[in-house]
Amino acid sequence: MTTATAPDRNHVARLLGAVASGDEPAFAELYRHTSAKLYGVCLHMLHNRAEADEVLQEAYVTVWRRAGTFDAERASPMTWLIALTRNKAIDRLRQYHETPTDEAIELESDDPTPPTSAESSQERLRLQHCMDQLELPQRTAVREAFFSGATYIELAARSQVPLGTMKSWIRRSLIRLRTCLEQ
Repeated sequence: MTTATAPDRNHVARLLGAVASGDEPAFAELYRHTSAKLYGVCLHMLHNRAEADEVLQEAYVTVWRRAGTFDAERASPMTWLIALTRNKAIDRLRQYHETPTDEAIELESDDPTPPTSAESSQERLRLQHCMDQLELPQRTAVREAFFSGATYIELAARSQVPLGTMKSWIRRSLIRLRTCLEQ
């Protein structure tokens, strides 16, 4: 979970909109505002600073090119940025045939303020509560898909279920998580 507040989300969304229009100062501000969290995602998944630096750069090049595809109705701006960055890190791991880490990704900056830490802790507890509402096979599939980068095909094979079933599990689980987190 990201610790962004509603005003922060709105600000990042506005920056993405400006970046989509080619606004370089907005891109620089977006980088300053989000790069620490996204670098944390890269470093956590890659365990190598040089690789994390390269993947972060690739992620921001993609943000520059694809900012216009951001849809606030489908995801928060940080969720979109983290997913984009996470996918770049997974691509890098697959390029070298490494297995992505299966640990939860820590999204806090190095020095969170006490209110930010408290909010993050509460959000993490809410997410854990909502994850606990899922059946074990679906909960495991969601964790592996989003924190270790496993593909639907890999997850279906591990769980010994048809590919369509795995896709349905993930989709329904994400809908249930969204509903639970919005309450």
